[in-house]
Amino acid sequence: MRTRMLALAGSVAIAAPLALGAAGAATAAPDDNPPVTLVDGTTAPIYDYADAIRETVWVTTPDLDDDGVGERIAADIIRPRELDGNARVPIIMDASPYYLSSGRGNEAERKVYDADGNIVKFPLYYDNYFVPRGYAFVAVDMAGTARSTGCTDEGGRSDIESVKAVVEWLNGTGVAHDAAGDVVDADWSNGKTGMIGKSYDGTLANGVAATGVDGLETIVPISAISSWYDYNRWQGAVKSNNYPSSLSRSVASNRTIATDCSARLNWMNANDGDETGAYTDFWAERDYREGTFYDVSKVKASVFIMHGLQDTNVKTMNASKWWDALGEQGVERKMWLTRLGHVDPFDSERGLWVDTLHRWFDHELMDIDNGIDREPAVSVETAPDRWEQSPTWPISSARTQTLNLHADGTMMLGKQDRTTASYVNATSLSEANAIRIGDNPNRLQFLTGTTKHELRISGTPTVDLDVTHTVPVGQVSVMLVDYGMMDRIITTGDGAETLGTESCWGPATATDDACYNEVGKRIASTELQVLARGWARLDGAGNHRVTVELAANDVVVPAGHQLGLVISGSRNGVLAADTSSSTYTVALGGSQLNLPVSGPMAGFGPGRLTAKDTENLSPGTLANLDETVWPGN
Repeated sequence: MRTRMLALAGSVAIAAPLALGAAGAATAAPDDNPPVTLVDGTTAPIYDYADAIRETVWVTTPDLDDDGVGERIAADIIRPRELDGNARVPIIMDASPYYLSSGRGNEAERKVYDADGNIVKFPLYYDNYFVPRGYAFVAVDMAGTARSTGCTDEGGRSDIESVKAVVEWLNGTGVAHDAAGDVVDADWSNGKTGMIGKSYDGTLANGVAATGVDGLETIVPISAISSWYDYNRWQGAVKSNNYPSSLSRSVASNRTIATDCSARLNWMNANDGDETGAYTDFWAERDYREGTFYDVSKVKASVFIMHGLQDTNVKTMNASKWWDALGEQGVERKMWLTRLGHVDPFDSERGLWVDTLHRWFDHELMDIDNGIDREPAVSVETAPDRWEQSPTWPISSARTQTLNLHADGTMMLGKQDRTTASYVNATSLSEANAIRIGDNPNRLQFLTGTTKHELRISGTPTVDLDVTHTVPVGQVSVMLVDYGMMDRIITTGDGAETLGTESCWGPATATDDACYNEVGKRIASTELQVLARGWARLDGAGNHRVTVELAANDVVVPAGHQLGLVISGSRNGVLAADTSSSTYTVALGGSQLNLPVSGPMAGFGPGRLTAKDTENLSPGTLANLDETVWPGN
């Protein structure tokens, strides 16, 4: 064991938590870092969780919902009592719209208050685990949700500014009041905040970082959105009608403050652009990479991204494009990519995740040199429980290989086919039927020969299409498929399965335990897997030259497998722009798959799968089929 020695003004250096009432404690100026004990290089739990200070403040903001009245944003706080007035502490913050609606985590935990309105239960394990190690934990109710005033805004300025205001208050530049209306200062905070959260929570972290607010030192976005257009759309293809207002209405359920937000919801419906699917000012406001108000050039916080490579809710482009944009700006960054879907790593790699997160916060918020910044920046699960580490992503050995499409249904390097191929549009075509090998008039399918060597696809595949249709608005759906038997993580439950055992992650109270159900991976031997999907809207009848960007992935394709490309009009996760039975014609000479791959792509053998190989596939053996699943949290 070794201890980081910290000195308080007017006292000697100490290596243990300060005792309340110690000589000189009443007059000593608080230190800017808490005394901590390091065990194996990480902060040890030396502060009392049960006796920790629990309080609520309401941070004031300007008017965010156009009713002429400023907002009051509820922030529930827990922090070590031993350090109150003796040392300032860093903050871990999870800002969320879900604390009183759908809840947080696999157990859907919600905040709980006693009869006097005092917070007695914080969802998730962050408070139990980190407060005894010298951190404060702050759980913020986003504007328009739970105990905060205002209206929800699906990632717009109201959402982001409401959370930013709390970061500013923690850094000494905002105003807050307690339940009695008295002004409260965050004099216990050292101004260093790290934001974390899954889905909408992690999205708020991305958005606040893109404001460039002072005091935000790091963010850990888990399965998070970096551009709401890329969540609601895919190259003009619309996810569902009036989704922004629907989500905003959903997350505002069970709030304690009755507010008429109909004007905001109606405005969203009128401006979301469902009719065209275009990227408009509405979406630019909700773009944290290069938007109207927020963009990556403002980011000063370090970023630790976590995302599931099989996430069909928040698609992987939200992580891959954010990662690229951060790198272009020179932002300190780290990334985990798992083979699961919309799943928190606490529910997939629990022990390793908590250890890594612990070391990350110690380094970024406690300034502890534990070497995490000198380790490979990226960890990727390329197959079930097979992890690869690299300093960059996509991996440096990946290069783009072009596979040309041929009328006989093959897909190969080199020679082009100057003929055409056609299919009859059928929006009712299911993904399971579209990817089966064999004749099907409602889609085109192109197959490679079997691979002689293992390949690793790492990055974002694209498909160049030269396509002609006769309807006013057309649409194409594209899928990249891996054909071949192997153990894979299947999509039921996003690949996660709640087990009958628990593990505990910190001390507890009678109302707030730290024990959570263990979660396993749903692994099964399957004949195929959809590796990536993409869509594009085609406005106007006639010829279109379009590059369809597929979802980013990083996956191993074993030797003896075969890659396939499927082109159709089926919706498979987006609304149908064309519901007719019109014919789509693809000019093969101008169409190709661009695949970022590491391994000998020329090593395809002559063997090819046939219709017989997949004719008896059951739904349980079709891995990763997306049948329009869009959970909100």
